[in-house]
Amino acid sequence: MSTRFFLLKRLMISLCFFGCFLTVYSQKTNKTQGATKPSARKTERIVMIALDGMRWQEIFGGIDSGILHNSKFTKEPKDLENTYGGINKAERRKKLMPFFWTTIAEKGQLYGNRELGNYVDVANPYKLTYPGFSETVTGNPDTAIHSNLLIKNKNINVFEFINQQKGYQGKVATFSTSELFPYVLNKWRNGLIVNANFDSLPFNTPQMKMLNDMQRLTAKPIEERPDLLTYFAAREYLKSYRPKVLYIPLGETDAFAHQGLYDMYLGAVHAEDAMIADMWSLLQSMPEYKGKTTMIITCDHGRGVNDEWTSHGPKIDHAENIWFAVIGPDTKPSGEVTKPMQIYQGQLAATMAELLGFHFTAPQKILPPVETVLH
Repeated sequence: MSTRFFLLKRLMISLCFFGCFLTVYSQKTNKTQGATKPSARKTERIVMIALDGMRWQEIFGGIDSGILHNSKFTKEPKDLENTYGGINKAERRKKLMPFFWTTIAEKGQLYGNRELGNYVDVANPYKLTYPGFSETVTGNPDTAIHSNLLIKNKNINVFEFINQQKGYQGKVATFSTSELFPYVLNKWRNGLIVNANFDSLPFNTPQMKMLNDMQRLTAKPIEERPDLLTYFAAREYLKSYRPKVLYIPLGETDAFAHQGLYDMYLGAVHAEDAMIADMWSLLQSMPEYKGKTTMIITCDHGRGVNDEWTSHGPKIDHAENIWFAVIGPDTKPSGEVTKPMQIYQGQLAATMAELLGFHFTAPQKILPPVETVLH
């Protein structure tokens, strides 16, 4: 099968689902075309964290024994097994991601366990980083975005839409590990606060000044800003400037997976789970955020299986399979969602807006929100 035929087939399937979603959504919203609508929701603020290329298999199953015992990818399997192993998937996943499988599993929702028929996928046919993140923030699987080239996104994203709403102007910020995000969010068009990769941190606090020194002096194992520094920059910004929407895309999971370093990939997953736990704890300690903030955690694409776990893209089977998690005052504490359903990545954009009481409108077509997150 030629690559062109493969992409065309994938595109036709995606557009078919996309059209069905839009038909249903337009029937429900054709009388509410304004930007805002009355809201009885408790959510006033949103924090979104993304783990680039993080597989659903480890989210729901913990350490993958096939990769663990493959000497191409794991040099010290016994050490990893001692750290993250267990007698079943439930035990293994809890060791790898304790915050996910205690706090979120008890108080939030986790989507994407395909073994239960709960499907979450990218709608774009490319299964790459820029197309995935663009779909997430614009609600549109734009087929014109088909690579990771640094081009300015023509689609309106939900963050700039929120940034235009009363009370949110200048209160939306992004701190990213990757250099892609000024382009994904097109900060030149909308003036969003976007700090990416090794951008200096132009914020006049002692903590930010120290972080500037740290990122200037640190080693660069993935040729991008280490996720820990990205996270701390975002955390210190939140503490000092109190944004209402904060977006934190991290990158080490994808970088170490591409290198075939399963131990480093798992270490990044475990560390990022700890960062997410730390952020949630911080939010609960601040009156502006406690009981008023929804946190969404997701990724941009999946990965292959077996020897192809290192890869993703249009030719890699299963790299379209993803996941997401939500915890917040308007989301029922359902835990791991076991109901069979099909959700697409692009639905998160409208979901974020709806949580804040807005109806996301833009020139491009937008996938509908995830109703089970809202009710």
